Amino acid sequence: MKLTTKGRFAVTAMVDLALHEASAPISLTQISDRQQISVAYLEQIFCKLRRAGLVASVRGPGGGYRLGDAADRITVGAIISAVDEDIDATQCRGDGTCHGGASCLTHHLWEDLNTLTKKFLDGVTLASMVKAHEERHGHQVVSAVIPVRGRDGASAGR
Repeated sequence: MKLTTKGRFAVTAMVDLALHEASAPISLTQISDRQQISVAYLEQIFCKLRRAGLVASVRGPGGGYRLGDAADRITVGAIISAVDEDIDATQCRGDGTCHGGASCLTHHLWEDLNTLTKKFLDGVTLASMVKAHEERHGHQVVSAVIPVRGRDGASAGR
């Protein structure tokens, strides 16, 4: 089970949007500058988020994005699902064929982990993340730079 950079960045971008959208729509450039995520990558992510109804685009001068629903109704689970993240801990995608067509000895353990993970992520809302951020950092923006390691283990530059 692994949450990829795409899923992490989607959640980060949505929290950034929730933190800043009160005054006007937020451009991807603004999110990019604050979170150090490329605009091209954000475009891919926001296309999927828009299709899922989690964000709405505003066209024209001063345009950008707004949340597609109230922050207390958008969950981390919905965001991760919208960007097609697969956080399934089983090796068989849950169909029970992980051991030559039958369930492996630990299949039910990984299914239970999937259930707990989904329940946890579906219980965390953007509103709760914004509140937690503001309690910890006030209105200071924290960057989401995630170090990218090369195959040799060394940090790769952006």
